[in-house]
Amino acid sequence: MSDNLPPPPPEQPQPSPWAPPATPPGKQQRTGLIVSLAVGGGLVVAGALVALVYSLLDSVSDSIALPPARSDAPYSDPYGEEPYDEQPYDEQPYGADPVEGEPVEEEPEPVASGPAAERDVTITKCARDSLIGWQHADLTIVNGSRSPAGYVVFVEFLDAKGAVLTDSIATTDDLAPGASVKVKAQGVGEVPTGTTCRVKQVTRDPM
Repeated sequence: MSDNLPPPPPEQPQPSPWAPPATPPGKQQRTGLIVSLAVGGGLVVAGALVALVYSLLDSVSDSIALPPARSDAPYSDPYGEEPYDEQPYDEQPYGADPVEGEPVEEEPEPVASGPAAERDVTITKCARDSLIGWQHADLTIVNGSRSPAGYVVFVEFLDAKGAVLTDSIATTDDLAPGASVKVKAQGVGEVPTGTTCRVKQVTRDPM
């Protein structure tokens, strides 16, 4: 065999079965373009957001810093009402127009004619209740006047020394002239045996 034979070609490295497949050149260019566009779009959106936030903060600070405008108009009543000038009320007597400067005479109260009212009342009985010890007086009232009248009789109950122990009242209405009526003045409270009765005052009111 001749020694002038050409040398054998060098061995080519064999690709590893675990290595990723090679990317074609055209695909790599497209991937780089997409990444560049994504980064540029993100920067544009971020810049727009920053500008929007800045404008909002600027408007809020202006609204807080500026006080509300004050009106130079004078204060006025919100309802526009005029003050009410109250006039004093002159009360006139009922049923008549009095003349200025002339005194008004008061009519005297009617008084029943006849003897004193105490003479119209008589104590017919003065007794003490044996169970509760209360004193009472039975009275007879005769109208000695010339007109119908009502009576109010004040009665006192006295001990043996004349001291007042208790009192009571008896009344009657519209008693005709010359007519009589029996009434009772009941004392309140226990009194000792021997208590007496006395008419203190009589009021006679003509009807």
